[in-house]
Amino acid sequence: MQITKLLCFAANAITITSSWVQLPPHTTKRRVAEQTCLSLLNSCNTLTALTQIHAFILKLGLHNNPLVLTKFASTSSHFPDAIHYASTFLFPSNGPLPFHDAFLFNTLFRAFAQTHDSKPKTLHFYNTMLRFDVSPNKFTYPFVLKACAGLGNLRLGESVHGSVAKFGFYEDAHVRNTLVHMYCCCEGGVGFAWKVFDESSKRDSVTWSAMIGGYARVGDSARAVGLFREMQVMGVFPDEITMVSVLAACADLGALELGKWLESYVEKRNITKSEELCNAMIDMFAKCGDVDRAVELFRGMEVRSIVSWTSVIVGLAMHGRGLEAVMLFDEMVEQGIQPDDVAFIGVLSACSHSGLVDKGRCYFDFMEKSYGIVPKIEHYGCMVDLLSRAGLVNEALEFVQAMPVEVKPNQIIWRSIITACHARGHLKLAKGISKELIRKEPMHESNYVLLSNIYAKLRRWEKKTKVREMMDMKGIKKVPGSTMIEINNEMYEFVAGDKSHDLNKQIYDMVDEMGREIKRAGYVPTTSQVLLDIDEEDKEDALYRHSEKLAIAFALLSTPPGTPIRIVKNLRVCEDCHCATKFISKVYKRDIVVRDRNRFHHFRNGLCSCRDFW
Repeated sequence: MQITKLLCFAANAITITSSWVQLPPHTTKRRVAEQTCLSLLNSCNTLTALTQIHAFILKLGLHNNPLVLTKFASTSSHFPDAIHYASTFLFPSNGPLPFHDAFLFNTLFRAFAQTHDSKPKTLHFYNTMLRFDVSPNKFTYPFVLKACAGLGNLRLGESVHGSVAKFGFYEDAHVRNTLVHMYCCCEGGVGFAWKVFDESSKRDSVTWSAMIGGYARVGDSARAVGLFREMQVMGVFPDEITMVSVLAACADLGALELGKWLESYVEKRNITKSEELCNAMIDMFAKCGDVDRAVELFRGMEVRSIVSWTSVIVGLAMHGRGLEAVMLFDEMVEQGIQPDDVAFIGVLSACSHSGLVDKGRCYFDFMEKSYGIVPKIEHYGCMVDLLSRAGLVNEALEFVQAMPVEVKPNQIIWRSIITACHARGHLKLAKGISKELIRKEPMHESNYVLLSNIYAKLRRWEKKTKVREMMDMKGIKKVPGSTMIEINNEMYEFVAGDKSHDLNKQIYDMVDEMGREIKRAGYVPTTSQVLLDIDEEDKEDALYRHSEKLAIAFALLSTPPGTPIRIVKNLRVCEDCHCATKFISKVYKRDIVVRDRNRFHHFRNGLCSCRDFW
């Protein structure tokens, strides 16, 4: 209504007649009309008003006016859906195009950046820009490259990179930074990102942040941390975004001491503690084994988002503190925070790790009935894992068979059931499911390893050998078990039978000593875990060479008595290493924290926090 009144006022003020159409440039009337349109666009706040102003612009013949068109595009970005209407006006499908320049296109790109489907639209109009010979400028490419990054399209990104070089903007710092970011967001692009980064003569905190974030995103966390240290040496101060990426890398490595240093660094440099940064710290402490500090940080936050709550719930779940996770979830609901699908994954995971079967069933039903959240494959996976871990194999199978047609069980769900069958002695069923998985997913190494282990459990050594030969023939390699440990802010990695360390002899001497001492305390090697056709003595020797034991031996050699030991295993910890670590914690009076692929184990005085349920 207000815009309509303004339009009427404007019309009366300048006495619109048919002679006003296509007003000659540089006339007083045209300037008045131009200023009137700009004023109206400043006051515009709805799509209806925009369409009225559009008609006014056409009536005055200002559809080729650069100022009016640019203001029209800019105004359209202020409210939903208007930019799509504006684009049809600015770029009609039929007839000649109105006047356009790079500034107008950039305004349009900026407007699209605030909409959900901005990426395809931005690229579409970038192609339009080139097609009509409008030369991009240095402000164009950050928008276009971000669109490529959002789509994760490496080939398209390379094409735009070529255009950047062609138009001479490769040396522009902002464009280069966005190029690094774009490549880091594309699968297989981190090598290209490094090349752009390496060729940059001037690197600011944004350049370093983009590259560090790229390495963290692809899982090369050690490289991300190394680059962060190099950034400090170069005297470039990190910002909040850099710290979020480094904390994520630190969480992946399980490097608690480095994480503590990063927390103190944030305080020392007065880096803004945004919600995202606080959430990254919570996630880091939880994944590095200090979930109590994660809870403390969470409680100290003034504003907590659903991400904050979920991070702590998942953290408690990983540490086997399922009851605390469930209580926190209930507290979140009581405070009026509506849980999303990720929060339910967290609480179902907590129930799974702690054997809270009845609670898990209740939350699964509660999710859809009370919040209308339709269960996804991840929620079904949590329930199957919960039932399988609790030994309810038949119920898990019935649950899978009752899954809706549109949500088919994936390979992860079937592997959960196979693992449960293996643990409970349902080997015939496990064998059948494993064979079916190999048929459906012939190049996934886990399927062959599961079947191989089942044959070994059945002592069908010839069948086990055939499975391994099949893997070799297809070029499929088993992922080797490895363990990482942080000593004096340095990360060390061990694999089974590793002899590459400088202290190799001392480490193996310590392993032998550990074996003798824990045997005196009552440890009996679980040789059934060695799925090889060898004698018992060789099986014991193979168990002693597992990567976890090598890392613990190194820690005993390298740290003062009583110092806690923290290690990170890339696979699920085996039954024998779990048993041996309990005895090591008692004999050597050390707290030992083990993070495996699924959860945390806190060993103290011969006991584990998981209560042997993992």
